[in-house]
Amino acid sequence: MSSSHTPSHPLVIAVAGGTGVVGRHTVDAVRAQGHECRVLTRGRGVDLVSGRGLDAALDGVDAVIDTSNVTTLSAGRSTDFFRAATGNLIAAAEHAGVGHLVLLSIVGVDRMPYDYYAGKVAQEAVVEASAGPWTILRATQFHEFAGQLFSRARLGPLHLAPRAPVQPIAAREVGEHLATLAAGAPGGRADDLAGPREERLDDMVRRYARRTRHRGWVPSVSLPGKQMKGMRAGYALPDEHAVLGTQTFADWLDELD
Repeated sequence: MSSSHTPSHPLVIAVAGGTGVVGRHTVDAVRAQGHECRVLTRGRGVDLVSGRGLDAALDGVDAVIDTSNVTTLSAGRSTDFFRAATGNLIAAAEHAGVGHLVLLSIVGVDRMPYDYYAGKVAQEAVVEASAGPWTILRATQFHEFAGQLFSRARLGPLHLAPRAPVQPIAAREVGEHLATLAAGAPGGRADDLAGPREERLDDMVRRYARRTRHRGWVPSVSLPGKQMKGMRAGYALPDEHAVLGTQTFADWLDELD
């Protein structure tokens, strides 16, 4: 849940992964809320995995938001990345005296600690074991997830629509929530953040396909793997205490060019 604390002066907030799906919205939200934002990316001389450039980038920073990500389905690669990247970020933040670290995670990762999610579980553990003050925000899948699956879930030329119940959230609203949390007091595990209504993932993928003028058949499938089995069981859905966004998937589709 967002903190009611309002800083009396603009803060310096760094965003790791600030050019990603949520990161870019987070950067915009930090600046829109009147704070200075430093974007931590390799293109700006910061490498989270090696730690290169982190100490200089965090000098004078009040809070850090970690939206860093890696594209992999391997539990090992995901775990190695997040342990290294977030571990280095925490070490540099503690060295610089940063007062608050906010981590973006995913609803249900502890119920589905497999594949990519295994890395997110390890990442949360690194944050929870750190000495500095922190907040962890778990969000549900983003509306953009439908387009990512449309591109990646393929069998030859055929696009597949995985079956699972989800409650997708606008990436922009996640970014705004992260910015608000970072400007407030550390809160440990924040309430989950989810979209306004439950959707069927396979329906989302098909609607995305139609919206982008794909005319081929997009069949619903039950993808193999423990993570997808967990999603089909509803483990990625938020609990009754979740904070809900406002933009529906249909609204998001209407904004696509």
